[in-house]
Amino acid sequence: MEIVYQPYIDPEFESLIERINAPRVCIDNDTCQHCTVVKVDSANRHGILLEMVQVLTDLDLVISKSYTCSDGGWLMDVFHVRDQLGKKITDETLNLYIQQELCDTKMRGGVPKELQTCQKRKLRPCHISTEHTALEITGRDRPGLMSDISAALYELGCHIMTAVAWTHNGRMACIIQVEDGLKGGPIMVQKRLALVQEKLESVVEGHHENRDKKSVLLTAPAADRTHTERRLHQMMYAEKDYEPCQGCDGSCRCWNGCKKTHVTVETCKEKGYSVVNVRSRDRNKLLFDTVCALTDMQYVVFHAAVSLKGSMANQEYFIRRQDGCSLASETESRKLAQCLVAAIERRVSHGLRLDICTENKMGLLWYLTRVFRENGLSITRTEIGTHGERASGCFYVTDASGNDANPRTVELVRQQIGGSVFVVNKSPNSSLRISRSNGEMEDRPRFSLGNLLWSQLERLTFSFGH
Repeated sequence: MEIVYQPYIDPEFESLIERINAPRVCIDNDTCQHCTVVKVDSANRHGILLEMVQVLTDLDLVISKSYTCSDGGWLMDVFHVRDQLGKKITDETLNLYIQQELCDTKMRGGVPKELQTCQKRKLRPCHISTEHTALEITGRDRPGLMSDISAALYELGCHIMTAVAWTHNGRMACIIQVEDGLKGGPIMVQKRLALVQEKLESVVEGHHENRDKKSVLLTAPAADRTHTERRLHQMMYAEKDYEPCQGCDGSCRCWNGCKKTHVTVETCKEKGYSVVNVRSRDRNKLLFDTVCALTDMQYVVFHAAVSLKGSMANQEYFIRRQDGCSLASETESRKLAQCLVAAIERRVSHGLRLDICTENKMGLLWYLTRVFRENGLSITRTEIGTHGERASGCFYVTDASGNDANPRTVELVRQQIGGSVFVVNKSPNSSLRISRSNGEMEDRPRFSLGNLLWSQLERLTFSFGH
C-alpha cells in the first residue's frame, strides 16, 4: 500500500493575503485648506470603489473631488470631502468610524464599544435591516400607488418601519421594511408571507397588464442584504427605465453653459480602455449613483477623476468589461450612456420637498399618503423611517399633472397631517419651517437620515471627553 504524503496547510493561510493587504486609510486635515482628504490604499477587487464611496455618502459627506488608480491589482483612492455645512471632518470619533468602515476589518477591537452600538442602531437600519422583513416592489407608476400599497399592508397587520421609493420614466421601485403589527419582529409564517405577496401584486398589477416576472419580492432578515439605494438602482434597471433616457444631443451651442446631462463613451485603443465622460449638475450622492451603474453593469473602473466647477460636476472614467476588453459595439456604448443618464436622473428631485416628523403609529404611511392623494398631490420620491416613538422622513410631491404643488394645497396638507412639517426650498442645505401655531417661518437645517448618526457621534464624543 502506497503512502502518500501531503503538506499541511494552515487554514489561516487562506486569509493571509487579505490580512497582509488590508486597506490603509489616512485622513488628512492639513493638506487642503477647505476639505478633509481621505486616502485609501488597498488590494483591488470588483466593487470596492463603490463600497468606499458608499461609506462616505451614507454619512452625508460631500465629495468635491476624487481620483482613482487601480492598475496592477492595487487600488489607490483619494477623496476630498466636507460635511453638509461645507466644513472639514474634524470629529475624531467620526474619523475613527470612517477608517474602520473603509478598512472593513472583521476585528473591531480598535473601535469603541459605544460606537459599535451607534453603527448598528443609527446607520445600518437606514439601508440594511437584520430585524425586519423586506418587501421589494416594482411596477408601472400611477397616482395613488403608494397610498394603495401602504393601505394594503395596514389591512394585513404589517407595521411599516422604513420605506424608500423612487419613480422615474413612468416606473416605480420601492423597498419597504415591515414587522408584525401584533407580535413585533419579522414576519416568519410562510402562509402569511404568501398572502402579503399576493395582495401587493394585485395592487401593483391591478390597473395594468399582467407581467411575466414578479412585481413583489419578499426577503427574510439578513446582514448581507444589498444596500437599499444600490438595490433601488438595480430594480429600476431591471424595469428598463433607462430606455427613454437621452442626454444632451450636442445641439446646444454652448457646451459649458448647458445644464443637461452629457455622457460620451469613446475608445482609447492605445491602452485598451473605454473612456466615459459625464457632465451634469452636481448634487448629493452623484458619485455613488454613477459608480453604482458602472459596477452593476459589470464594468471595471481602472482610473477615474471627479471634479466640480461651479454647480456642475465633471466625471471621467477609464473602464473595461470584466473580461478585460473595452466596449465592443456602438449599441453597447449607447446603452451604457443611457444607463448613466438614468442613474443620475433617478435621484433628481421633482416637486416640492416636505420633511415630516410626527408620532410613530401603525398605519402612519397609509395616513400620510392618503392625505396627499385626497388633496390631489402625487408622490415622486419618498424616504421615511421610524426611530422609537417618532417617525420622520421626506416626500417629494407635485400636482396630478406633474407640475409644482399649489401653496394653498400644501398648507391644507400640513394642517391635516399635524406634527412638524418642513417645506424645503430649492437650496439643498436649508429649509423653511412652518410653525403650527402662528404660521411664521424660520430657518432650519436640512433633514437627513445620515444626520442621525452625526448627532449620535457628537454625543459620544462629548461623553468620551467627560
